Amino acid sequence: MSPSDEPTRQQPQLEPLRVDTARIVGIGVLLWLVALVLTLVIPALHEGDRSWWKWTCVAGAALGTLGWAYVRRGRGNASAA
Repeated sequence: MSPSDEPTRQQPQLEPLRVDTARIVGIGVLLWLVALVLTLVIPALHEGDRSWWKWTCVAGAALGTLGWAYVRRGRGNASAA
């Protein structure tokens, strides 16, 4: 019996997952803010060679907030595509 003789099996159509994109981006922003607070509270995380860490957290929170606003306005959702 060759592979071409086997009956064809229909794969069920997969539906895309519905996710709340704004919530996911909001959680990311919250995590950046937690990282910023921890970086500022623990001196070893913002002194010396690690002085740039706090600015990375600020940039992550700021860009995440812009992304959150973009998604909330509906332009970042695939449903309108």
